[in-house]
Amino acid sequence: MGFCCSGECGNRPCWAGHYMPCYAGWVGPTVLLCIYGFSSMMRPIEPFMAEFFTGSYKNLTTEQVTKQVLPVWTYSSLILLIPVLLVTDLLRYKPVIILQGLTYVTTFLLILFGSGVGSAQLALFSYSIAMAADVAYISYIYSVVQPSYYQRVTSYVRGANLLGYAVGALLAQMLVSLGGVSLYCLAFITLISVSGALITSLFLPMPKSSLFFKGTHLAQERTSDEDADDSESQDFNIWVKSVRAAKHVERMFRRLILDCKECYSSVAVLFFCIWSATGTCGFYQIEGYVQLLWVYIQPHNFTAYNGGVAAISTLSGAAATVAVGHVSLEWSVWGELVLGVFTFLIAGAVFLMALTDNIWISYICYILCKTIYMQLITICTFQIAKTLSRTRYALVFGMNSFFGTVLQSVLTAIVINTKSLQLTIIEQFFIYASYFAAISLLFIVRGVYTVLHMKRSGAGNQAERATDLPEGSHL
Repeated sequence: MGFCCSGECGNRPCWAGHYMPCYAGWVGPTVLLCIYGFSSMMRPIEPFMAEFFTGSYKNLTTEQVTKQVLPVWTYSSLILLIPVLLVTDLLRYKPVIILQGLTYVTTFLLILFGSGVGSAQLALFSYSIAMAADVAYISYIYSVVQPSYYQRVTSYVRGANLLGYAVGALLAQMLVSLGGVSLYCLAFITLISVSGALITSLFLPMPKSSLFFKGTHLAQERTSDEDADDSESQDFNIWVKSVRAAKHVERMFRRLILDCKECYSSVAVLFFCIWSATGTCGFYQIEGYVQLLWVYIQPHNFTAYNGGVAAISTLSGAAATVAVGHVSLEWSVWGELVLGVFTFLIAGAVFLMALTDNIWISYICYILCKTIYMQLITICTFQIAKTLSRTRYALVFGMNSFFGTVLQSVLTAIVINTKSLQLTIIEQFFIYASYFAAISLLFIVRGVYTVLHMKRSGAGNQAERATDLPEGSHL
């Protein structure tokens, strides 16, 4: 038996000339993508990145990192997200995954060998390209396997991501605490890991069509052949192709706008999308600046347990994600209220992080915050996905990410880059806590309204059914 990566085994002979059972078709791409996901996420330097920048390795000040370096990632993501989202589907994922691998390698080369604020900013810009390209990693597997395997491959691919990050963080903590390894060595290990991811991406099979613009590639090839046969001059042929390309782009954007209107027309789905965007914005803001908070609490503490905290929070978040999938609850009724209550817990944890000067309390609050966030974003994801066709997954989740990035850019501009405010890291976290408290209030009010509305509607329907019963049917 040969090994097939096409995803169409059982329908035709694979490249080895044998008919294969269906499982082989999803095993090949899934294994390669899981290896890529694990290697790209195993980045031991990340839990200690703030210490690496502000310590003796790069000699940047905390103010430079806060106001000049980290905002580059937020603003760059805002500019890059939509173009990368559109190009990802048109190029059919694999080239964008390769680009992601290249930009990861570029990022950590700059972090290792660059110096000064400019080099750090360039590294964060390259990193923002890699993060924007993450939509290709998420969407790729759906274009090469049969729909019956979606649930299974999704769990494997996301599991590889989480496992890679947890292993990287745990490895970093063990090397720092037990082996006395320098942060420079952690950065070098990270570079090796992402280089392995880049090599793996080259072996991924190329999808035959995209999810959102499925079939357009074949249509373009047919029209190009027709143009080549019918056109008498080369110039006319080029002109016809240009006109057709322009019309194709116009149809693409028209369909994009219509699909956005249809997807966000449901109020229930809209509120889950709102939490997905606002919750992700707040969490990424905390994730981006929490290491600077820990540096403030314990300045230049090389024996800090950032790696262990990152590993524990990732694994507890993964466990919470799995657990919420087994909770039997009428999410259409209670979902918004659950989001509101648990968002209030996040607000409380962030508020306590801002108040305390004990590093261990701050660590525990961060673990709680990340665990709850991963649980709530999972609820939003499956509630949104339940109402969508699979061709719109990348569109809606990409748009949610874009709106979240827009909000994060606004928050960064106000909290970090407003010169008149000059907020300390503690004051910034008070603002983030207030931000989550405002989201919590919105969803608690909306959740209570939804529950009361649903109960009233249910009671009204019951009464209506009772009055419609024939007399003999009453007990």
